[in-house]
Amino acid sequence: MRDAVPPRPEGRGIPARNPVTGPANTPAAQEAAAGGKSFERLHAELAAKLAAGAEGSRTVELVRAGVHTIGKKIVEEAAEVWMAAEHEDAARTAEEISQLLYHLQVLMFARGVSLDEVYAYL
Repeated sequence: MRDAVPPRPEGRGIPARNPVTGPANTPAAQEAAAGGKSFERLHAELAAKLAAGAEGSRTVELVRAGVHTIGKKIVEEAAEVWMAAEHEDAARTAEEISQLLYHLQVLMFARGVSLDEVYAYL
C-alpha cells in the first residue's frame, strides 16, 4: 500500500487554482466550451505565429532560442505534470499536460519535425 502523500505546498511554481472554474469570458474558457483545441489546431496556430514572426510571441521567442532552451522547458513541464498527477486534481494535471504538449510542439518546429513524422511512431 502506498503512503499518503501530503498536499503540495503553495509557492512552488504551480498556483493553487482550478482552471475549469475560472472566468467564463476568457478566450481559453470559450474555446474549451466550444469543444477545445486539438493537437492539430494547436500545431496550425503555432505555424501561423512562426510564419508571421509575431513580435512578443513566446512561441517565436522559444524557437529563436533553440532546441536547448526548449528542451530545458520540456523537462521542467514534464516534472510539473508528474507533480500535478501526484498532488493535484485532474483539472490541474490536464493543464500541466497541455503546457507540456505545447512545448513539445514548439520543439517540433525548432527541430523541423512534422506531425506526420511523429504520427508514424504512434
